[in-house]
Amino acid sequence: MSEQHSKARHRRGRKALVVGVPLALTAAGALAYGTDLGLLGDGVQQASAATAAAPAWATATADGFASVDSLGQNGTYGGRDGQTVTVRTQAELEKYATAAEPYVIVVAGTITMNPVGKEIKVQSDKTIVGAGTSGHIVGGGFFLGSGVHNVIIRNLTIRDSYQGVWNDKDHDFDAVQMDGAHHVWIDHNDLRHMADGLIDVRKDSTNVTVSWNKLSQNNKTFGIGWTENVKTDITIHHNWIRETEQRNPSTDNAAHAHLYNNFLEDVAGTGITSSYGNYSRGRTAMVLENSYFQGMNNPVIKDGTATLVQRGNVFTGTSGRNESGGTAFDPKAYYSYTPDSAASVPSLLKAGAGPRSSIGTTGSATASTKAATTLTVAKDGSGQYSTVQAAVNAVPSNNASRVVIAVKPGTYRETVKVPSDKPHVTIQGTGASRKDTVIVYSNAAGTPKPGGGTYGTGGSATVAVEADDFQARNLTVSNDFDEKANQNLSGHQAVALRTAADRVFLDGIIVSGDQDTLLVDTAAKDKLGRVYMTNSYVVGNVDFIFGRASAVIDRSVITLKKRWDGTSGGYVTAPSTAADRKGILIANSTINGDVSDRSFYLGRNWHAGGDASLDPQTTVRNSTLSAAVRTGPWSDMGGFSWKDDRFAEYQNSGAGAGPASSERPQLTDSQAGGQEVADWLGGWTPTAS
Repeated sequence: MSEQHSKARHRRGRKALVVGVPLALTAAGALAYGTDLGLLGDGVQQASAATAAAPAWATATADGFASVDSLGQNGTYGGRDGQTVTVRTQAELEKYATAAEPYVIVVAGTITMNPVGKEIKVQSDKTIVGAGTSGHIVGGGFFLGSGVHNVIIRNLTIRDSYQGVWNDKDHDFDAVQMDGAHHVWIDHNDLRHMADGLIDVRKDSTNVTVSWNKLSQNNKTFGIGWTENVKTDITIHHNWIRETEQRNPSTDNAAHAHLYNNFLEDVAGTGITSSYGNYSRGRTAMVLENSYFQGMNNPVIKDGTATLVQRGNVFTGTSGRNESGGTAFDPKAYYSYTPDSAASVPSLLKAGAGPRSSIGTTGSATASTKAATTLTVAKDGSGQYSTVQAAVNAVPSNNASRVVIAVKPGTYRETVKVPSDKPHVTIQGTGASRKDTVIVYSNAAGTPKPGGGTYGTGGSATVAVEADDFQARNLTVSNDFDEKANQNLSGHQAVALRTAADRVFLDGIIVSGDQDTLLVDTAAKDKLGRVYMTNSYVVGNVDFIFGRASAVIDRSVITLKKRWDGTSGGYVTAPSTAADRKGILIANSTINGDVSDRSFYLGRNWHAGGDASLDPQTTVRNSTLSAAVRTGPWSDMGGFSWKDDRFAEYQNSGAGAGPASSERPQLTDSQAGGQEVADWLGGWTPTAS
């Protein structure tokens, strides 16, 4: 594109795995995502039991106190011994969650609870798991009553039962509440914006593990207690607790509370201020280790009757009480564990907490379950092919099952095109880092073609994807066109990756260029094109995420880059969205770079070809913006006012964030509820294959 163109003993305030590692950072995944750049890391059918054996994620078991044998229950494994069913409605979810038999219940889509605040009464021996990132429970949650045991709740987003009152004493609407339950594992969920608590562990509930969750946008976050007895054994590890006021957690009369590798973050300048962090109350015995506290008020507090042993924690920008005292217990007397270093916790949790796309079931539009074919590429001749394009050419036309092109480390200077008749292709680097396998070329829009003419913007792409159900993983796609050396050339747009297809999954990659780095397009104006990028980096300076696709950039880093002449200035996005489509969504991500303050717009409205019927859309939400972002972050383009199109923010933070104004529209909570990742994906669940 042209640059021109709730509850008695708790105080009211003012206004938490695959065993030992996050789903995204298993041994193989840690190689794929790595820390090399500072990060990290369909159709509705009736619920039906699967006839095949349950997948590995359905048979996973808990760690921590949920793994300890007691009360006649040997560990926590949920519904692994039962059938696997997929649900998409409240009625289906209730049917299986409340049944006496064991079930693995896969939530595939958004379920809005009726009435608001309803908590489904889950019975024993259940695994309730979100399909990829699409499993949302809106306006309600789950209740585990006395004696209920062996329950796993994983990979779900539970949100938005908030009733407009910050310190709400009238609506007991929790995400997960337990009264006398035992052996419960709450793992890899996103819990937020509820009327009451996010998690309540009450009335002698015990053998509970809460791990790898995101807990945010709430007053009363996580309460443990509501009893005079001292029975609760609980492990709380690798949770990102952010923008919450109180109960972070508040732990009352717990026999053994083991908290480690949690990240508690109070971001300055937002509407939510922490009143305290971890609280050891009553007769609790707490061990708190290798956690990271940033900006928290009163980060660690204890009652005189409680014990609290601290070791290895990091405190930055905190103030007020930071207490410890007494002797507690040795967690390794109950179970084994290996904590991560406290310094690594923020990056680890920003990459790995919350729902993961790699867990779940494939939608009906994905490739068949036939074992994937693997083709190997190696520059040194040790593979089947020496170029990536040669491997693509070897994929049969109209192939019905997944073909994985495994590319060994090296720099592959070539252009690659995956044509529309070759769906279900994965291009995957096999190195230890996404930087080890690089596909790079240097065409620009104005570069002369051998047969005459020029490539144009779309034709300049290093990698062009025109086939549905494409995936790329653990590699770098780059366009290294040298603008400075080609000032005599007209047309400096230089695309690294162009997608013109549906269901494109980009996972753990780097896409690098200058102007027009990532073109997210569709096969035709009337075609749907959904793109989901996660755990990745996009690098550029002018309109470097652009096009008419419905594209999600999730849990990623957008790196702003100086121009060829050393100056700063540019535009992150340039959507050209059709009026009835979703545009570009940037969520749970970071926008930063070594550029001047207030020099970059978040986006501008591209009415491609002067088409006034278009309604360009960019939403940036729940992301961290550096000072490089302009205070008025949106810009006009081509004679069209951005204010006539769809540009908004929601709950962003950092030096580049700002309050609502006529130049900086902010979504309401209600509007934000309809602009989630799942809304963009429209029933598609990106699943690694």
